[in-house]
Amino acid sequence: MASETAEKFMQTLQQIESNKNVEPLVSLFTEDAQLSNLATPSPLQGKDGARQFWQKYLSVFQQINSKFTNVVESNGSAVLEWISEGTLTSGEPLKYQGVSIIETVDGKVQRFRTYYDSAAFLPQGAKQ
Repeated sequence: MASETAEKFMQTLQQIESNKNVEPLVSLFTEDAQLSNLATPSPLQGKDGARQFWQKYLSVFQQINSKFTNVVESNGSAVLEWISEGTLTSGEPLKYQGVSIIETVDGKVQRFRTYYDSAAFLPQGAKQ
């Protein structure tokens, strides 16, 4: 069973995917949070960085839905395995999977990193 913080993070991410309002997710981050993924050359910082990160994430999709398949936690860190399905802004369907790591302090996310199959975002003909 996931911790309250991990559970809240997963539920809130699914919420912003459906309503496109990133603020509930931004509120889960600390003032000095760091967020990164394969597309960000250096981590984004703080709540403004969190807002920018999640707005950019949502901007790639017409619609997206993430399903969490496994959670492993220890000492304030959680590894979240997931599969996401949706449609890119180009109209192309997409299904990809990955892992996100959250590190928490006092019930807030201080560090967020995510790793995923970036080849899923290539145009259909280039995926061969």
